[in-house]
Amino acid sequence: MTQDKPDFPRISALVRADATGEVIIDGVRQIVVAVDDAGVREEIVAVATGVARGLEGPVRLEVEDEQGVWPLLIHPDGRVESTGELISTTGPLGTHTAAVSTADEAADQSDTETDAPRPESDLSFSQLMAPDADTDALAPRSSLRSVGFDTAALSSFDSPPLSPAYSPAYTPPYSPVDPDDSASDVAFLSALMDTPAEPQPETPAPTRANRSEHAGAHVPPNLADFLSSRPPAPAGPALQGWQGAIRRLSGGLISVSPSSTELAQRSAISAVQRSLSGPRTIVVLNPKGGAHKTTATLLIAATFGIYRGGYTLAWDNNETMGTLGVRAQSARHTNTAVDLLRDLDRFSDVRSARVGDLDNYVRNQGDAQFDALASDLDPAGAASIDAVAFRKLHATLSRFYRVLVIDTGNNMRASNWEAAVDTADQLVVVSTIREDTGYGAASLLDGLRRKGHADKVAQAVTILASPSKTVDQQLSARLHDHFGQLTREVLDVPYDPSLVGGGPLNVDTLAPRTRAAWLQATAAIAEGL
Repeated sequence: MTQDKPDFPRISALVRADATGEVIIDGVRQIVVAVDDAGVREEIVAVATGVARGLEGPVRLEVEDEQGVWPLLIHPDGRVESTGELISTTGPLGTHTAAVSTADEAADQSDTETDAPRPESDLSFSQLMAPDADTDALAPRSSLRSVGFDTAALSSFDSPPLSPAYSPAYTPPYSPVDPDDSASDVAFLSALMDTPAEPQPETPAPTRANRSEHAGAHVPPNLADFLSSRPPAPAGPALQGWQGAIRRLSGGLISVSPSSTELAQRSAISAVQRSLSGPRTIVVLNPKGGAHKTTATLLIAATFGIYRGGYTLAWDNNETMGTLGVRAQSARHTNTAVDLLRDLDRFSDVRSARVGDLDNYVRNQGDAQFDALASDLDPAGAASIDAVAFRKLHATLSRFYRVLVIDTGNNMRASNWEAAVDTADQLVVVSTIREDTGYGAASLLDGLRRKGHADKVAQAVTILASPSKTVDQQLSARLHDHFGQLTREVLDVPYDPSLVGGGPLNVDTLAPRTRAAWLQATAAIAEGL
């Protein structure tokens, strides 16, 4: 049956990343504010439902967020239907719904079916939007729980495939076509990777078939066979996007399946949470200053810390003065790696050494659930960290931390720089999309290959950071092509104004799309551990 799509009134809405939005009804604007973007979506549906009730007929609603434009149909009883697929967009919010509406009108004029008559109402739009308007008509949340929902109509709410901006192969640079920018707890970073495989145990037990093949005879099943026969865990209901909004609006009566975007996010989190067979060391590299190394080190450590629950260290392995101590949250002390090295004998006895004793040297990063170890911050100091000192520190710190993310200096010839590469389980090459930092990263890989680290280079992950809101598309394509042939994966992370100031990192101030991109990058790194 053809679904009527009334053009009157024209209702559009915006959902912003800061838990605000607005509804525009034939040019009349109404600001919407909620605690998170899920609440903003519910408020928008509530306003549109009030209009539909006043008109005694369904109204079309076009909602624009950072992912694109969602064409919806809102019924007087609160039912929400999709009238088409998500329309991906680029550019600033608020510039696309009008163009989409014009395109829809052109398509409707060519439709041979007769349009449904426009619903009529005694209420004007100014009355519907007035401050003293009937609050019951404009607040359908309570009534939504008591009316019937058309579950068949929800089948059209499958999300579109993931943005190609997150493909492991070369893709165009990061664009605003992102997953839902949700600030809710369940949407810390939406939609990320091309569905990676489920993480596997480091050393899987031999299967019954393998044992039979080697033994040449029937072998009875063992515990590993029983565990491997488990069915996949159920995905659970949707928590994000319009699928999650419909579930909340129905009071849980309608449990919509999560979108492919949300499933991919859950898979990325699983990759970060994968079990490790021992402590792992990640080394972040680029010999050029200003290449985003320190920022990358902190964000990778924060992502591991948040999803793994701690025991993660961000370590500034600059031979003299680095900036990680400046970018990390401060502590009651100003001790650095030099001070820890001086007192390292305190931790030599494994029977008496305690992780809590390290609190006097590292800096706890609060809700991000990782620690930071700064390099020497004394401009007049003569102390430095060499290869021997690095190995001593690394041996001790590996006893207390599961994941060590090491920031490096700019001197590829420094002995502590080379020692860090030698101990690395995963190399991460970081570059901004600039000619000079790209040159530094390319020369770095050439040098590592000549020094016998070709295998580590082949398994490395390259992260390209946008230095501004606009990206040099041609240079980005060159960087993707070059590093895509040398390293295991190349990923883009977006420009975020909260990182420009160079002050202490506060994960809560990052845009959801930024956190989403770094979760994707960290998941790719975790796959190599």
